[in-house]
Amino acid sequence: MIKYNLKCSNNHEFESWFSDSNEFERLNKKRLLNCIFCTSKKITKSIMSPRVLNSKEKIEINNSKDKEFKKFKDDLTKLRNFVEKNFEFVGDKFAKKVRDIYYDKNENQRIYGTTTPEEREELLEEGIELTSIPWVNKEN
Repeated sequence: MIKYNLKCSNNHEFESWFSDSNEFERLNKKRLLNCIFCTSKKITKSIMSPRVLNSKEKIEINNSKDKEFKKFKDDLTKLRNFVEKNFEFVGDKFAKKVRDIYYDKNENQRIYGTTTPEEREELLEEGIELTSIPWVNKEN
């Protein structure tokens, strides 16, 4: 696994993990990466430097990272539970339903579902902005 600092065309910076150094190139070439802030697909790696640790530091960092990961996962699980409880799941009909809501200003529905990258791009071109939420598996 390798972590890269990434930057989009709008200068948003974020980090992401990849299985190896070629994985970033492969995904970026296919335009499967997008900015977590603005969904721009123009992503580059920004300058980063490796850090060499002694074994004691590695243990301390791993314990700290485990705690951070658990908290992050717990927060995402709470978010998922909130969405599932308070929003209607519309599955792959999301693009159609969100258009119905957007163009009928009297409609006040809370929905969630899935879109293809193409549908997402079309919605954005229409002025409909979406937010993606990492959907954590509750069983793990």
